Amino acid sequence: MRAPRSAHARYRPLRFGVTRAILREGAGGARYVRADAELQPHAHRITDRVVHWAETHPDRIFMARRRRNADGSTGDWQTVTWREALERARSIGQALLDRGLDAERPLAILGENSLEHALLALGALYVGIPHCPVSPAYSLVSQDFDKLRHALATLTPGLVFAPDARYARAVQATVGADIEVVMAEGGIEGRRTTPLADLLATAPTPAVEAAMQATGPDTITKFLFTSGSTKLPKAVINTHAMWCANQQQMRQSMPVLAEEPPVLVDWLPWNHTFGGNHNVGLVLYNGGTLYIDDGKPTPALMHETLRNLREIAPTVYFNVPTGFEAIAHAMKADAVLRRNLLSRVRMFFYSGAALAQPIWDLLHEVQEAEIGERIVMGTGLGMTESSPFAVFITNPDVKSGYIGLPTPGMELKLVPVEGKTEIRYKGPNVTPGYWRNPEATRECFDEEGFFCTGDAVLWIDESNPHLGLKFDGRIAEDFKLATGTFVSVGPLRARIITAGAPYVQDAVVTGLNRNEVGALLFPRPEIRKLAPHLPPETPLKEVLESAAVQGRFQDVLDELAKGATGSANRVARLHLMHEPPSIDKGEVTDKGSINQRAVLKHRDALVQAFHDDRLPFTLKPGKEHA
Repeated sequence: MRAPRSAHARYRPLRFGVTRAILREGAGGARYVRADAELQPHAHRITDRVVHWAETHPDRIFMARRRRNADGSTGDWQTVTWREALERARSIGQALLDRGLDAERPLAILGENSLEHALLALGALYVGIPHCPVSPAYSLVSQDFDKLRHALATLTPGLVFAPDARYARAVQATVGADIEVVMAEGGIEGRRTTPLADLLATAPTPAVEAAMQATGPDTITKFLFTSGSTKLPKAVINTHAMWCANQQQMRQSMPVLAEEPPVLVDWLPWNHTFGGNHNVGLVLYNGGTLYIDDGKPTPALMHETLRNLREIAPTVYFNVPTGFEAIAHAMKADAVLRRNLLSRVRMFFYSGAALAQPIWDLLHEVQEAEIGERIVMGTGLGMTESSPFAVFITNPDVKSGYIGLPTPGMELKLVPVEGKTEIRYKGPNVTPGYWRNPEATRECFDEEGFFCTGDAVLWIDESNPHLGLKFDGRIAEDFKLATGTFVSVGPLRARIITAGAPYVQDAVVTGLNRNEVGALLFPRPEIRKLAPHLPPETPLKEVLESAAVQGRFQDVLDELAKGATGSANRVARLHLMHEPPSIDKGEVTDKGSINQRAVLKHRDALVQAFHDDRLPFTLKPGKEHA
């Protein structure tokens, strides 16, 4: 059931809010781009939307999550309606006011996505107290807690929420004895904690509504930490004005959000802007429903995501490329999954690393076989500092790497930088800066007030700017070979991952000041299938060094060499990494995206050995391609 590759493919109807660009020329080769559409009037406090939906659709489900069983499995859905959410937020808001929290002493939330997390955040939001969802990995995966310690030192929280005893070690190591710790269940030995039930039982007073009415567009809603590359993460300031403007921008660029209350089945972490601002925000702004997915695009947890998608039919669906890859393969054999997931979904949308074209094709193949049409795969570009939505596609005929045109109300500045074109942002959705870090704030804005993203772009078709832009990698990742030739890392990394699919999670491109380009590959668990003769408990290093795996990747390297046009895009050496990227060292984000600069920094000795022919099991192209 191979999907036809046709420019006239049929798609499930989807309107696009921005289809034309307005350009103007600037000094020094800069070009300015905006949408041929103005930002429409919108709310200036996200809490106004919460009150609206609680009053107009009080019994609609706001959020749901499966109950946790004693054995760790999940049961039926526990739900919170819009009315219940507002009532509980007011109680929590009163409890936070009683404790004197404010921007200088905000609420820090250490837990994963949960109903308790959502209600705490909503309570803080309602009374104008900033909160910060801190990456759970900083507490549960990290061994040194340095990033958690840095986050709490930056925030100086007045209250810390930890869901349960799994966080005890992190709390004991980083949270001062004078800071109150609230827990959803259980406690921490040797430390006094407050049950979340106490906050929920607090009776709201008129002070709650007074605090809510005192908030305004410039009130800080939350702090979101960047992932950090070579430096420690920075706390991005998020305000009501930013969030509301961005949600209205999304609504105009993606009109599907306004056509019916959106229903999401979503795992993306709320400490990241995609999950916490983009997806939670569109539910708050448009009166939708979010089913918290405790699955993840990993072999151990993907079954939970598939279970949820067999039961709950989303109207729009968001994931990362590895998630869509797993779903595409699962749908081929799972009729219930195909039928439910495709029953009413209007758009798929991915973020992060590029989605390999073969996976894109497989999704379309399955969709056409099941429903006779394709689902548009939405793509775009944004970042924590832009709330995050900034750029979105203009039509359904999308290819990997396409990002489109700016959303209404934003202006892009395209600036020549080191042989590439950097994209810069200005608009009501752009952050005023980093919390307690004025130096970093100054460094990130240019002389015209545009935020310097470090992302590079190209026109899809220079003769037709209305088609928009495509992604061209991160400028900071690019480097020169010893010959002076620039290596464009983003496109090359995408080509390597596609060539190694489905066995490659990510790749790091090497070769700074060397004569040739190399690639360090981080494998996916599926790579063990290439060596079925080895027992399942065989260490990964032995699997990667087996003749079967080495032979397969020799073929991959040879195929890459055939398609190379010069030294800048010819992978001259390749090595499979058995040690996974470290979250403590910032080598990988919560979404699983690799941090090229951090890997090169922390594994410099290995990289040098790799290029000096001192690293065993380094592959090189066959002689016929040398």
